[in-house]
Amino acid sequence: MNKLLVIDDDSAIRKSFMLTFENSGFKIETASSGMEGIEMAKASGYNIIFIDLKMPGMNGIETLDSIRRFNKDVIIYIFTAFHKEFLLELQEAAARELKFEIVHKPLYSEQLLELVQNALLKNI
Repeated sequence: MNKLLVIDDDSAIRKSFMLTFENSGFKIETASSGMEGIEMAKASGYNIIFIDLKMPGMNGIETLDSIRRFNKDVIIYIFTAFHKEFLLELQEAAARELKFEIVHKPLYSEQLLELVQNALLKNI
């Protein structure tokens, strides 16, 4: 079974991911902070991780960097409505060859399902 992890400080976003994937055949788990997500990613293998870019404490880029230190291969999407605010940091992360894709909010259920299915097909 494919496993997804969603790291976002907004409980409404976490819940929307849970609802989107509840009958999809994917197992989905959520974390409310970068640190919690990193610990979960260390403890369990995920096929895809979604990370919110703008979070209090550890932001999405810092979370990405930490996860890439122990897992170079997991598919990671950073999702945000604030990509311009973090543009320099995102460019630096890409220059350091931290593999990730950007997904812009708002995300709709159909888009998320299609995104995940396509990513897993490409990764086979």
